Amino acid sequence: MIEIDALQTFARDMLPALEQEMRTVLAQPAASPSLHSEPATSLRSVQALRLSKGRPSYCQNELLMTGSNNNTTNSDALVIFMPSGRRGRVPHGTSLLDAARQVGVEIESICGGRLTCGKCQVQVEIGSFAKHGILSKDENVSPPSAEESDFLRQRRASDCRLSCSATVRGDLLVTVPEESQARKQIVRKSATKRVIEIMPAVRQVYVEVEPADLWDHRGDWERLQAALAGQWQLDAVYADTFVWRDLQTTLRQGKWTATVTLWQEREIIDVRPGYHEGAYGLAVDVGTTTVAGHLCDLRTGEIVATESMMNPQVTYGEDLMSRISYGMMHSDGVAVMHKAIIKALNQLAGRAAAQAGIKISDIYEVVLVGNTVMHHLLLGIDPVELGGAPFALATHSAIDLKARDLGLRLHPGANVHIPPVIAGHVGADNVAVLLAEAPHQQDEMMLIIDIGTNGEILLGNRHRVLSASSPTGPAFEGAQISHGIRASPGAIERVRIDPQTLAPRFRVIGDERWSDEWPAGSGNGHQPTLASGICGSGIIEVIAELFLAGILWPDGRFNPTLDHPRLRWQGKSGAYVLATAGQTSTGEPILVTQDDVRAIQLAKAALYAGAKLLMNRAAVTTVDRVLLAGAFGSYIDPKHAMVLGLIPDCDLERVYAVGNAAGDGARIALLNRDKRLEAQQVTRWIDYVESAVEPGFQEEFVAAIHLPHKSDPYPHLADILPGQPDRTQSGRSGRRRQRRSLDE
Repeated sequence: MIEIDALQTFARDMLPALEQEMRTVLAQPAASPSLHSEPATSLRSVQALRLSKGRPSYCQNELLMTGSNNNTTNSDALVIFMPSGRRGRVPHGTSLLDAARQVGVEIESICGGRLTCGKCQVQVEIGSFAKHGILSKDENVSPPSAEESDFLRQRRASDCRLSCSATVRGDLLVTVPEESQARKQIVRKSATKRVIEIMPAVRQVYVEVEPADLWDHRGDWERLQAALAGQWQLDAVYADTFVWRDLQTTLRQGKWTATVTLWQEREIIDVRPGYHEGAYGLAVDVGTTTVAGHLCDLRTGEIVATESMMNPQVTYGEDLMSRISYGMMHSDGVAVMHKAIIKALNQLAGRAAAQAGIKISDIYEVVLVGNTVMHHLLLGIDPVELGGAPFALATHSAIDLKARDLGLRLHPGANVHIPPVIAGHVGADNVAVLLAEAPHQQDEMMLIIDIGTNGEILLGNRHRVLSASSPTGPAFEGAQISHGIRASPGAIERVRIDPQTLAPRFRVIGDERWSDEWPAGSGNGHQPTLASGICGSGIIEVIAELFLAGILWPDGRFNPTLDHPRLRWQGKSGAYVLATAGQTSTGEPILVTQDDVRAIQLAKAALYAGAKLLMNRAAVTTVDRVLLAGAFGSYIDPKHAMVLGLIPDCDLERVYAVGNAAGDGARIALLNRDKRLEAQQVTRWIDYVESAVEPGFQEEFVAAIHLPHKSDPYPHLADILPGQPDRTQSGRSGRRRQRRSLDE
């Protein structure tokens, strides 16, 4: 068992100390990893390596990093805004709107605090949130005035507060809904073009029913059954309960003609008078951080709308283990998280229907995919057993149930299909990736990595497929990074560093120009979108570029022999100024700190170690193709990912992104019922490797912390990787000058 505090300590130390600590741990007696015995955990929860203690200060304004600055006092209240995770201390009596602005969270407000626009609605979360280290009480926010209460009641938003009116009286955790965010976060989970044979579980047929008369004593249901058997060869059908209630009225309204909607050729889920066209289905990838859905015409397979949003459960924990912990620590925790995701799915379905111009009652089926914790929370099942060995699932089989039983407001007879899961930490989303990319039908050795808060990995070909998961945590999505933000306008997403001058240039979401192309001074040309932070693809590229430029050593430390205006130091810990104060929206520089580098090293090492375990098990040293899946994987530059050591060596032309493969797999399952059977068969054929208890995981993890790796070769990067650093040289200027601290 590995103590969290020990891991936090060695994660901040130099790599030799890191390796020694790990080897000391490995020498200790083994124990079964479990979340039931906090604070101990295993490398299953390597995302618990939070760099939250002893963080050095590199910037004058620590408000965005630690929630405190020189102007705060002990009486100030801590306010944390989700889903951005930004925090700060503000004086009592500060409005939530002003508090948000102080920490860099932009909330919509058109009326200027006059309680007329209602754009600034937020939700104040009540309870103890150990993940965020905060106790958010109801009395810590001012009670609503009569005017605010009336305003919210009229808009059916009684569970919200107007941030312009509510004031801070103590520590608070506040959720800013997507519709209230001035800078909407960008969820990059679009569908890709794929050839799918259309054979949905739901279809519509038109029938002519024999009218009732005095000489025929059959009921209207029996007449409908006879019509389906005679005209469509559909025998032994049965009807959903609510169909019976309106059947007689429907048949007479249609003058004994009707359109019957069936599920799996056996259950009647809707009967409409006369001829009617329009059956739709929703394929949804329920990720730990984001939720994306594709609304499809079930007859043609066409995607008629795509909607995405942040997973509201982020408020209760950014990673899976945090949500399991929240459910353990709060008696209503599982119910709260279940209601949150069901509400989000209803919102997503409503928005998709509105975008497509259809009624939400035209949605007859939903396919939901997600990791095992999301799977359990969707169903209202406590995922606590997934937190410790043997990581037992409630069920690993495919599930079909009525949408209404989950609280989804679609057609009353709509069905929900959830594909099978593979093992305790490999869920239906990985099965969906399997359907989309079909490694079990390939001759090449294919490595598929779905990069997210919980990285899921597939390796194999038609002869054998192995699967594993690696707990990478939310660092790749900007969390745990001092200036990290999720993808939104102003987020740095691309970085290049000149290896000679060590000067950076970057590109932000919302502006295609590089920072060195921005106009100088105000009023000169199109003004740039100033940088507000670094998103996941940006942090990958900046660390890889720092390494290629020699600013970082292979062990992840900043090169102490360099003297450059972009480097700042706090003791032995370095930081690199990526964006100057004049290039940012906050007026403060954006830095890449030693702790940022360590957080990415830990995350990438966990992912690489998982892939290497599968390669070892398959007895291969190289792979023929590497596919990067998921919203994050779609925007990673393959070269930078390989330089970082996120993936094994491979021909760069054979490394490419496949988009939201889990969402595509969900769409395949929605549109082809035979693929559901294939998923069940292949899922039981796959070999699963549990990294949490695999003896070699920890050794592979330690070796993978180096950039790109301590011992594994990268021949395809031989021309660009820097040589081993000369740790005795005195710097590029020829002499060692006093290193710059922040105050210079």
